[in-house]
Amino acid sequence: MFTAIFGSFEAGIIYAIMALGVYLSFRILDFPDLTVDGSFVTGAAISAVLIASGVNPFVATFVALFAGFAAGCLTGMLHTFGKINNLLSGILMMIALYSINLRIMGRSNVPLLNTETAFTKISSFFEGTGIDSFFNSLLTTVGLGDSLPNTWGILIFMIIVTFAIKFLTDLFLQTEIGLAVRATGDNKRMISSLSENTNLLTVLGLGLSNALVAFSGALIAQQGGFADVGMGIGMIVIGLASVIIGEALFGTKSIARATLAVIGGAIIYRIVVTLALRVDFLDPGDMKLITALIVIFALTMPKMIDHSKEKKRKAKRKNEKLTMIQATAQSKGDNHAAIKSDS
Repeated sequence: MFTAIFGSFEAGIIYAIMALGVYLSFRILDFPDLTVDGSFVTGAAISAVLIASGVNPFVATFVALFAGFAAGCLTGMLHTFGKINNLLSGILMMIALYSINLRIMGRSNVPLLNTETAFTKISSFFEGTGIDSFFNSLLTTVGLGDSLPNTWGILIFMIIVTFAIKFLTDLFLQTEIGLAVRATGDNKRMISSLSENTNLLTVLGLGLSNALVAFSGALIAQQGGFADVGMGIGMIVIGLASVIIGEALFGTKSIARATLAVIGGAIIYRIVVTLALRVDFLDPGDMKLITALIVIFALTMPKMIDHSKEKKRKAKRKNEKLTMIQATAQSKGDNHAAIKSDS
């Protein structure tokens, strides 16, 4: 059980980067960008092909990031300069990327099992530091020695990378350009009246969003040991589930809190899916169904809770009014009785 939760936590912290990208497009820009399903695979495909060709895995990962940025910018241009509906522009780019990804890989699947990736380098580095043996000895002490992870290095490294991206995102959204991007998502007409170029801001926002998505895809390919042309199917739903779950559980009072909530939502989502798949009557083929149910639950529960709270508030106000009316009536009755007794 511990190994399964550890693995889901590790995967969740990587998928959190993708969820931050989805947060930028859906929440900041208010843009339903379906390019995510394609750009995720683009990142995985480019990194896998470059690594298999002998390129340094860290260089390959950053090349994937820039490829995702380019894909997002193209989607933005289709919408802003091509005047195509935002939803349709994302769908068109997603379809185009399917063929592009096949061209990049040359086949539907590129294996990385016996290839040195960024994570194998990180694991080798942490083995020499003694961190793995330290944490494993702690687990053995508390009685979890039968389910020790292979390495703690990947988890520690990804926590550092994901939170670095989170803080950089927070800083960007507080800059002058970042505030303009946020304003574009909130009220495009208002920001246009201030002589800001909303088209360029939209293109920039979508480029950054898909850069994070492709970066996450490159890391997932290296973690899983392969890149597959179909690995991006439903990725937008996973990203939305992470955003919605995080916002429902942790709130969105500030940008820093919202991005932290997205990371928490991605981790919780992966843990919930892992635990759900351990149920006897479910199998890996039910993962998409589980994802849909989680999203439905995350969308409906906050509304149901708010409705229940509003119902209680109305009942409380009604009782207070009844109490006041009764108190007023009793006071009038006492005054009337006092007047009679005086007469």
